[in-house]
Amino acid sequence: MDKGFKEFKLDNNILKALKNLGFEEPSEVQKESIPLLLQNKDIVVKSQTGSGKTASFGIPICENIEIEESNVQALIIVPTRELALQIKDDLSNIGRLKKVRVVAVFGKQSFEEQANELKQRVHIVVGTPGRVTDHINRGTLQTNNIKFMILDEADKMLNMGFVEQIEDILKEVPSEKVTALFSATISSEIKNLSKSYMKDPINLNVVSKVFNRDKICEEILEVEEKNKFKTLWRSIYAVKPEAAIIFCNTREKVKEVFLGLKREGFLVEELHGDMEQKDRLKTMEKLKNKEFNILVATDVASRGIHVDHITHVFNYEIPMEKESYIHRIGRTGRGNKAGRAISFVSSKEEKYIDQIEEYIGYNINKIEDFNDEEVKLGKSEVKKLQKDLLENKNKVKVNIHKDVTKIHISAGKKKKIRNLDVLGAFSHLDNLTAQDVGIIDIKDNHSYVDILNGKGEELLKKYKEVVVKGKKVRVSKAKN
Repeated sequence: MDKGFKEFKLDNNILKALKNLGFEEPSEVQKESIPLLLQNKDIVVKSQTGSGKTASFGIPICENIEIEESNVQALIIVPTRELALQIKDDLSNIGRLKKVRVVAVFGKQSFEEQANELKQRVHIVVGTPGRVTDHINRGTLQTNNIKFMILDEADKMLNMGFVEQIEDILKEVPSEKVTALFSATISSEIKNLSKSYMKDPINLNVVSKVFNRDKICEEILEVEEKNKFKTLWRSIYAVKPEAAIIFCNTREKVKEVFLGLKREGFLVEELHGDMEQKDRLKTMEKLKNKEFNILVATDVASRGIHVDHITHVFNYEIPMEKESYIHRIGRTGRGNKAGRAISFVSSKEEKYIDQIEEYIGYNINKIEDFNDEEVKLGKSEVKKLQKDLLENKNKVKVNIHKDVTKIHISAGKKKKIRNLDVLGAFSHLDNLTAQDVGIIDIKDNHSYVDILNGKGEELLKKYKEVVVKGKKVRVSKAKN
């Protein structure tokens, strides 16, 4: 960070957050996108997952948010609820010390709860096209103050049939704004969107860095279908992954492999489209928190997985769509870390791997099956890692921003508590000022407030109750 992000002349709170998050040097897409967005230029970026694109628009947005402004200033449209939640988390972390508040809206979640959140001071909304359209049409999402409009994974949204909804949203936001469109491919539909709704967009092509080829060791292991499962568990022991994703083409195969690995004693979870949304989100959260280290997943269900500690990807089955291969292996080799991707290829799948090699423009290295000695030596290390994970499972999650403490307050909207009431109450406590009070989140029966600058623990030692709006309320450290 000595140079890196400092060259963008960002707010000190943004720089501090980036340092806490482990950002060091900007990725290619960040180097090209951030300066242009800070200059209020419209951009069309050809880039795929794993390239650091979320921060490439998240940093300029958080930099330009006016904190005291209570209306939504940035709208980010994405194809899936998983991606919406991931981007919400990423932008919340980038903007937390600056007190930027981010909300995610998507289907299969209570509309009323989302509407109540949007009534509070919200700076950034991330959402899927359908639910964003619903909020706009019902007047719960005001668009007249939007300064930044982002379309992420635009090609996927168009493929899913969202073009009319996206156009309806674009018609509702002010014409004077900054628009950025990110897509893996630039189709004629995307060109039409940019032509109709963007001002002289600058086209950026950073697709060559999409999955950090120089940081991912790609390998093929030829094995017949009937021997794949044995080869898989032997491979896991031999390569000793810190964390791995095993990709299958169908939900049925995911279930079969998941149950098999569970019987073998691995710390494993599954992720597929048959699961309830809350269960999928819970699994993703557990993966991020390192509560387990092996995930068996389908392509669609894994779209929202952006976890930097994945060291290995296994293609248990070769994807029939060559683009899926890139998405899969892009789950490893993220940040500045090395990764390894091993594809199990049966004789029936050779035609698919040939198509993939033609698509990526090089031959993938073939390796032999791991020998018994490698498997035996690795097994003890894998078992030790799993034991460590189980021991750490119930420990408190590491706080990225160590000088921020989230406080739980035992009163909310039903007690007529508002953001200003909480701000006033806490900023008048001993050794606290308004600058020490961060993001405030009012729920129906309780509330949360971030206490900044390392003063939260001291506050909790001194106070068990605080007077808010003339009422005594209990305060405690918020659970993760």
